[in-house]
Amino acid sequence: IWGVKLVKTFHVEHDMKTNKIHINLKDHAVSGESFKLLVDPSYGFLYTDPKPNNLDLKAYYPNTGYISHNNQLSSFVDVMYHVVRYFSLKKKIRLLSPLKGKSGKLLDVGAGTGHFIRSVNLAGWDATGIEPNSSARKIANSKGNPLVFDNDALSHFSECSFDVITLWHVLEHLPDLLESIDVFRKLLKPNGHIVVAVPNYKSYDSSYFKSFWAAYDVPRHLWHFSQDSIVKVFSKFQMSLESIHPMKMDSYYVSMLSNKYKSGSHKVMSSLWTGLLSNVKASRTGEYSSLIIVLK
Repeated sequence: IWGVKLVKTFHVEHDMKTNKIHINLKDHAVSGESFKLLVDPSYGFLYTDPKPNNLDLKAYYPNTGYISHNNQLSSFVDVMYHVVRYFSLKKKIRLLSPLKGKSGKLLDVGAGTGHFIRSVNLAGWDATGIEPNSSARKIANSKGNPLVFDNDALSHFSECSFDVITLWHVLEHLPDLLESIDVFRKLLKPNGHIVVAVPNYKSYDSSYFKSFWAAYDVPRHLWHFSQDSIVKVFSKFQMSLESIHPMKMDSYYVSMLSNKYKSGSHKVMSSLWTGLLSNVKASRTGEYSSLIIVLK
């Protein structure tokens, strides 16, 4: 579902026989199938094994729609997601303001139902989105001129087109990780930025919930990052770290969903406590549940 027509080929070298197993776990959301996360020694990220092929991946997304692909408020988790998104949108716009450049051209990869695109355009940007899910694109484009397009649009953009490219909890979904980053890098203007938000497998809530940690979300999440691994991956494309910012609300939302997987209940008070404890510990270590990482 994230296939992109690419010219240059990169490889992430995996030796399944020797790479260390980080954890064994299963798909709690859809299939119940078992997976393991292996450590990539070159970059320090974890990767999902076995990795579904690109054609099979779609089957692992919920039939009722992945949460970022719809505007439903049918469950407590849906409500929490939308509350978190509301506050996150404001933070993202403030964070991006210094990166605007003269034209303010922005590409949002994995635009979902277009909330971020609409908000950032209202803040004075010239933003366009990419979203492979047709239902989400339809919602995103239902209130005005179409600004969100299928993956094929990537091949129609000229090199050096954008001041900023954003991937909000999208990088972990891309089947062809290095190839995709190469495409995005070429679309950036000189001195442009790529901004990614990813779950952090070194957070306290990850170590607390272990195989029930909802942000592993296998096999929809194919790659699992830490701060160091993101820097190593992007350094391959002559990009360097500019800044890292916490997504503090994510620890509460992820803890509720993790408790749901573990015990069948969201355990609201317990989840709020775990989320708070994760943020308190991260205030000393920097290892928040999710991170926004700005690369230049």
